[in-house]
Amino acid sequence: MSLFKARDWWSTVLGEKEEFDQGCLCLADVDNTGNGQDKVIVGSFMGYLRIFNPHPVKTGDGAQAEDLLLEVHLRDPILQVEVGKFVSGTEMLHLAVLHSRKLCVYSVSGSLGNVEHGTQYQIKLMYEHNLQRTACNMTYGSFGGVKGRDLICIQSMDGMLMVFEQESYAFGRFLPGSLLPGPLAYSSRTDSFITVSSCRQVESYKYQVLAFATDADKRQETEQQKLGSGKRLVVDWTLNIGEQALDICIVSFNQSASSVFVLGERNFFCLKDNGQIRFMKKLDCSPSCFLPYCSVSEGTINTLIGNHSNMLHVYQDVTLKWATQLPHIPVAVRVGCLHDLKGVIVTLSDDGHLQCSYLGTDPSLFQAPKVESRELNYDELDIELKELQKIIKDVNKSQGVWPMTEREDDLKVSAMVSPNFDSVSQSTDVEVGADLVPSVTVKVTLQNRVTLQKIRLSVYVQPPLVLTCDQFTFEFMDRNPEGIPRVSQCKFRLPLKLICLPGQPSKTASHKLTIDTNKSPVSLLSLFPGFANQSEDDQVNVMGFRFLGGSRVTLLASKTSQRYRIQSEQFEDLWLITNELIIRLQEYFEKQGIKDFACSFSGSMPLQEYFELIDHHFELRINGEKLEELLSERAVQFRAIQRRLLTRFKDKTPAPLQHLDTLLDGTYKQVIALADAVEENQDNLFQSFTRLKSATHLVILLIGLWQKLSADQIAILEAAFLPLQQDTQELWEETVDAAISHLLKTCLSKSSKEQANLSSQLSIPKDTSRLKKHITLLCDRLAKGGRLCLSTDAAAPQTMVMPGGCATIPESDLEERSVEQDSTDLFTNHKHLIVESPMPEVSPLQGVSE
Repeated sequence: MSLFKARDWWSTVLGEKEEFDQGCLCLADVDNTGNGQDKVIVGSFMGYLRIFNPHPVKTGDGAQAEDLLLEVHLRDPILQVEVGKFVSGTEMLHLAVLHSRKLCVYSVSGSLGNVEHGTQYQIKLMYEHNLQRTACNMTYGSFGGVKGRDLICIQSMDGMLMVFEQESYAFGRFLPGSLLPGPLAYSSRTDSFITVSSCRQVESYKYQVLAFATDADKRQETEQQKLGSGKRLVVDWTLNIGEQALDICIVSFNQSASSVFVLGERNFFCLKDNGQIRFMKKLDCSPSCFLPYCSVSEGTINTLIGNHSNMLHVYQDVTLKWATQLPHIPVAVRVGCLHDLKGVIVTLSDDGHLQCSYLGTDPSLFQAPKVESRELNYDELDIELKELQKIIKDVNKSQGVWPMTEREDDLKVSAMVSPNFDSVSQSTDVEVGADLVPSVTVKVTLQNRVTLQKIRLSVYVQPPLVLTCDQFTFEFMDRNPEGIPRVSQCKFRLPLKLICLPGQPSKTASHKLTIDTNKSPVSLLSLFPGFANQSEDDQVNVMGFRFLGGSRVTLLASKTSQRYRIQSEQFEDLWLITNELIIRLQEYFEKQGIKDFACSFSGSMPLQEYFELIDHHFELRINGEKLEELLSERAVQFRAIQRRLLTRFKDKTPAPLQHLDTLLDGTYKQVIALADAVEENQDNLFQSFTRLKSATHLVILLIGLWQKLSADQIAILEAAFLPLQQDTQELWEETVDAAISHLLKTCLSKSSKEQANLSSQLSIPKDTSRLKKHITLLCDRLAKGGRLCLSTDAAAPQTMVMPGGCATIPESDLEERSVEQDSTDLFTNHKHLIVESPMPEVSPLQGVSE
């Protein structure tokens, strides 16, 4: 435990969800016992008034029932509490409570109980003043030099000072130029009020000047004032401190001198009576409250300053003497005598943590007990160690990082997509070209079996799809008994018509691919209801699709063979329809009870089209870096010209600008043009990356069909080609190249020569030739029998089942070059993939409603 923590003498928490501020705390002998023992008086914005008399049995005890002398609900919010001689005819102390529209003065008294319940306390309302204006704060003192009684001055929210001579209202004056009220204090030595205005300057007003100035009920000059019968309110002195003030305190050394302390947002100031600065101190942390008091050293003042770092600093003038840690951020601090203990520090936080503490250090009295020596049985220890190692080994084999969940999970997530679009689209972009952008509602249901502490729901869709809200947080009071974070996932499919509309089929296209199946062709009308333009039986083998924005895809089903052709003008547009076709075919045959349905791809792998998209994306990345570098150079040049011009303008002897203004204007135009170019390139890069992701999905799908890969192997390909980082478009080429290189040197390697020096540092390559070579080599090794796996034995050389006549897998870059030449027959760079059997001619289709 740190020696510099505040020693907790007594503490408590006030109410539930109550709020407090710097005026809500006061220490005084409010019940007039005369023994010099202070009581702690606290008022809250909820209207509760509490009076405490702490007397813990031992240091650090919490509040006992008998510590609370009085608790009263006054209904109105309590802005400030003060204790003084507020009742005429007596010098007894009374309690003044300031509400937003009312000032109340109470007497607090205690009466001895007849039985063992002790003294009973009650308050009695002596008088109250209803305020015409909303109050902000108040101060009190012997205004005008009166003896034996205290007057009260209240500052309203619109800058009016209202003076009350105990039971009667005296006068009210508006402060000149007041915009927002500031802290207010009274200096008895100079008989003046000191505040900080919204102009960030300390202002002092004499009480006599306030008393004889024009009445506040007439803010404008009256005829009497023009004739000289009234006086204008004139400030005594001002001092500009350059920041807003949090609080003001007046401390007197003796009868001949006093100091005005002002706590600012970053500094605290000590001023003389005439407004001159005695000293100031720049604070390291943002302060929250302060309290100056006289020091034991002659001519110095100690100051307690609380800050938002839960610290309480003790300064002697400007020297830091002590720093202590508090358990909360104090908004009010007072020092008093409680239970015969002088100098107790009382702090109050904004959420009601009230603590009485003292400074100092507590010695550690703990002594470690002597350990009884005993002989160790090493045989038993060896047996126990082996059992523990076996348990650890079994646990590592049976489960991963996350704990194994039971058959019935603690939290189940399910999603249901609405069958119909929203009547009013929730899309931010209502139109894409000539098409209206629809929206659909997804209902996510969470079912928890036990009470959980916190649930965070994240929803993700791939661009260009967007969500109205992607993050939801559900708070619960009870904690999870295990305290372990768990993850539950749920995937859902969105309707194809969200981004795709029925379109006219096309006979010709630049990009085509053919999917083989082992079952007879299925009518496209039954697979894609709502996307056909005709309902005739002879036209069920052709269907057209049009994406939002204009791209078209045509789907054809062969009449004589078990094949389907997908064709489009854009290579990346083939993926969505191809993937949707395979999924719907699988669902169709599952409903028919057919379990041996399979799809395959026997055509040439379209790597050349894929490489063109990679090159375009990489070119935009390089172009973006060049533009950003050029923009940085122009920005440096622009700032240098600005400095030159500023030097010329500040020079006392005028000198010619030497066309610096022309150069500045030209550089500014270049900076704007380059910034626009960078922004345009970023938009193009995002669109290019979206197309590249679609093409990547298509390539992975075709490789899976081509080599009949399992779901785990396809997941490995997706992890290599589609990293999960949000900013992958900036690192895609090097990330994918590193992942594929890892696969080639581990599970797809032929010998241990390739299993070394896996670099973990990513750097942008000079071009994409290495990446394209590795992708080609990956396909070649898969074609020759290589299999993807991530097991612990993956680093060992594999025994690959080679087809007859296949060449060996290369083990060096020289062999990789030969593979590129030998594999040209396998990976043909044709854009038109023609099937062997003839496809039916495309004829116009008629509309069919969904």
